[in-house]
Amino acid sequence: MAEHESLEFGKADFVLLDNVSLEEFMANLKLRFEKGRIYSYIGEVVVSVNPYRAMNIYGRDTIEQYKGRELYERPPHLFAIADAAYKAMKRRNKDTCIVISGESGAGKTEDMSVTSVCLYRVKNMLLKSNCVLEAFGNAKTNRNDNSSRFGKYMDINFDFKGDPIGGHINNYLLEKSRVIFQQEGERSFHSFYQVSEGLTTDIKKLFLFCQPFQTPDKSHQTCIVFSILQSSINDSADFKAVTDAMKVIGFTTGEIQTVYKILATILHLGNLKFGSDGDVTLIENSKLVSVLGDLLSTKDENVEKALLYRTVATGRDVIDKQHTHQEASYGRDALAKAIYERLFCWIVGRINDIIEVKNYDARVHGKNTVIGVLDIYGFEIFQNNSFEQFCINYCNEKLQQLFIQLVLKQEQEEYQREGIPWKHIDYFNNQIIVDLVEQQHKGIFAVLDEACMNVGKVTDEMFLQALNGKLAKHAHYTSRKLSPTDKNLEFDRDFRIRHYAGDVAYSVVGFIDKNKDTLFQDFKRLLYNSSNPVLKAMWPEGKLSITEVTKRPLTAATLFKNSMISLVENLASKEPYYVRCIKPNDVKSPLLFEHERCKHQVEYLGLLENVRVRRAGFANRQTYPRFLQRYKMISEFTWPNHDLPSDKEAVKRLLQGCGFEHDVAYGKTKVFIRTPRTIFNLEEQRAEMVKRIVLFLQKVWRGTLARMRYRRMRAALIIIRAYRRYKVKSYIREVNRRFKNVRGMKDHGKHVKWPTPPKVLRKFEEALRNIYNRWWAWTLIKDLSPEEMVQIRAKVATLECLKGQRADLGLQRAWEGNYLVSKKDSPGTASSFTLVSSDLQRKDKFMRVLFSCNVRKINRFNKAEDRALLITDRHLYKMDPVKQYKPMKSIPLYNVTGVSISPGKDQLVVFHTKDNRDLIVCMQGMVPAGDSRIGELVGTLFSHFKSANHDNSTTLLSAVPVQGV
Repeated sequence: MAEHESLEFGKADFVLLDNVSLEEFMANLKLRFEKGRIYSYIGEVVVSVNPYRAMNIYGRDTIEQYKGRELYERPPHLFAIADAAYKAMKRRNKDTCIVISGESGAGKTEDMSVTSVCLYRVKNMLLKSNCVLEAFGNAKTNRNDNSSRFGKYMDINFDFKGDPIGGHINNYLLEKSRVIFQQEGERSFHSFYQVSEGLTTDIKKLFLFCQPFQTPDKSHQTCIVFSILQSSINDSADFKAVTDAMKVIGFTTGEIQTVYKILATILHLGNLKFGSDGDVTLIENSKLVSVLGDLLSTKDENVEKALLYRTVATGRDVIDKQHTHQEASYGRDALAKAIYERLFCWIVGRINDIIEVKNYDARVHGKNTVIGVLDIYGFEIFQNNSFEQFCINYCNEKLQQLFIQLVLKQEQEEYQREGIPWKHIDYFNNQIIVDLVEQQHKGIFAVLDEACMNVGKVTDEMFLQALNGKLAKHAHYTSRKLSPTDKNLEFDRDFRIRHYAGDVAYSVVGFIDKNKDTLFQDFKRLLYNSSNPVLKAMWPEGKLSITEVTKRPLTAATLFKNSMISLVENLASKEPYYVRCIKPNDVKSPLLFEHERCKHQVEYLGLLENVRVRRAGFANRQTYPRFLQRYKMISEFTWPNHDLPSDKEAVKRLLQGCGFEHDVAYGKTKVFIRTPRTIFNLEEQRAEMVKRIVLFLQKVWRGTLARMRYRRMRAALIIIRAYRRYKVKSYIREVNRRFKNVRGMKDHGKHVKWPTPPKVLRKFEEALRNIYNRWWAWTLIKDLSPEEMVQIRAKVATLECLKGQRADLGLQRAWEGNYLVSKKDSPGTASSFTLVSSDLQRKDKFMRVLFSCNVRKINRFNKAEDRALLITDRHLYKMDPVKQYKPMKSIPLYNVTGVSISPGKDQLVVFHTKDNRDLIVCMQGMVPAGDSRIGELVGTLFSHFKSANHDNSTTLLSAVPVQGV
């Protein structure tokens, strides 16, 4: 049964109805139609209801959902039956076919297109051929805007891998009489209207189209009616699509132009009128003769002669017999029909030349298999049913017979193959109707052929009399003569056949002419002698000379009967799959479901009978592995896997556990279930168990996902840790490699570039750099004397205090400190300063002189005076060098709060004191040029304060430089 459809949509398979009756069948069909479910099953038969609206159920994603699935695993669809046919072909290497049937307007053509799309998939030319064939073989009727007026059977060839490699198309009984006559409200074939709307004006003139098209006089017996009817068809867009399709298929530009010319020829023939001048028949609008000559690529006089005369051979003599007005009109009509029929057959043959499998050797490439798709006319009942409707309905009888026989045959063969007893089912056998039409010597076709072969004038009335004589006692035949009280039949015109689908009255008018299908040999020679090679190839029999004796050609009825017998034999040799199409209403409404109309179609399609045949034995059958796969979760003996000897034993144990063993039978490879209720119960139990299984699977899967996520995180953490260790070790090894020999380097590794550390070691690198820098500094100073160490500390202090503040700090020279005792700095006054310094040492008890230098002081009156500056470890003295360095001012060092210096060349120094009596001096001009001593002064003081843990060290360090004067 189809999955994923709730009971609100009815039963997806009619076999599962609780009670098999016509009322329940129709109620279920109507419910599904109203719910938008246009497809249903009868076992393996698809029932399709025309929705009369576009539905988004045919896309590539939908095809993928049905690919490789069993019928019951998805809701009913055409794709399911197409895939079933494909799988049967591929699995069993057997030819299959899909038979699409139903009355006109039921949607057969659309269903065939959809099925073909699913089957050939990538074969663009096969798809395009549908478009071309519909243009030349379909027409608008009162029942359908796109009615197939011919039968089509397409074989699609597949190679041993199951890939499409080509195809072949057979066409049956084109309704060519539509070219010269249509019922009121109908159109001729689409091709005429597409050309009239699609061709540009210039091209129309090139092909000599009349503008506007002239509708012939309705009183004339011959009418190629070409009135543009109002419809939903877009002829202009369809013309472009057909032209593009013909180019894709492989039609050359010359061939396409010939097609246009033939259509134009038929239209001009419809405008051709005959008149009489005494006993002579004339063409009234003779200008059309030259037009026809140009279109047919032949001489004008030959065209005129073929229209007005018939060449007859009498012994050795050849004479031209002039047509009567009636004969000329008949010849013109026959020519128009014959030309269009030959054109259509040529198009089909041209497509076959392109798509047929070529150079395929089964010994090399493997056996190729075939899927056939049949789209043929539906059963038709009109007010005035003609010869064509008779042939069409005979075709449907033939196919219905095949359907019933094969359905019963398949059922019986399957039961016998599986060893299941078969219960005989009575069914309506329409073989009696088929025999009524095609039986040798007694059938309607035989009587019709006999009437056509009789010498002399044989009329349609005489044919009807012959039927009445031979079929008077037949239960399915009657006429007004045989049933005088039946006023629905006309005397000498109508006969009625009780078909499987209902009673149909046929008018014999035209039966004789249409069956003879006579075309004068003059027309065949005319067209064979055309200079157009395409047109010439369509009429090979025109090469016969006038005196050659030929066999009598087969009649239209015989040809059609033979083609139907051949078709049925072809279908019977394949494994068939059926699509039965139903037309829900006559007004093409997507909402209206006409109960009586649909009921009639259900009856004549034998759908209810098909359900009964299916239900008579077992409603459902599945292979043991498939059955277990679907229902094994119901039983503890089969879930998750069984340990029984075979799948058959496992299925038995499962059904016994559920209590259904009385309603099933076990075949060799399949289990057969009799009633739908058992299937419903199995489905209910399965649905309940699926919920529990899903919850269990969700729990297990979520746990699995969590464990997988944990393992991934743990693995990532281990990898990260290992990588970090690797990076740390790599960094340490690299540092060790680069600095391994720094002791022997001149600069002790100062030039060595440090490797880039990983992020985790950035602080470690800073610490390592500090350790190295301290080692490097220790290496430099370890051999210095105490005096040199004092000077080094002072220089370091200077760099710490003034780095970036001044350009020249005097770090490159040796610092003497006490410059006033230097004979180089103060050659004449050094001895005087030494005496004064010694007196101050005794007096103030200082330990050592930190700094002394000649300076220049700026007084309050802005006058500069020479002075000397002496800084000891206890005091800061301002001295007068002119007065033998007499101390002028003494400031205890603890009173000094800071020193400010200028960043310029003036070397201005300000000593800040606690009592705000700052001392300002300038060294510029008092020391040798380029000998900056500000750095030495600041560094010496800072070093002293820092070594003595003096509070002023911090203040001194943060002193702000001032601008020089």
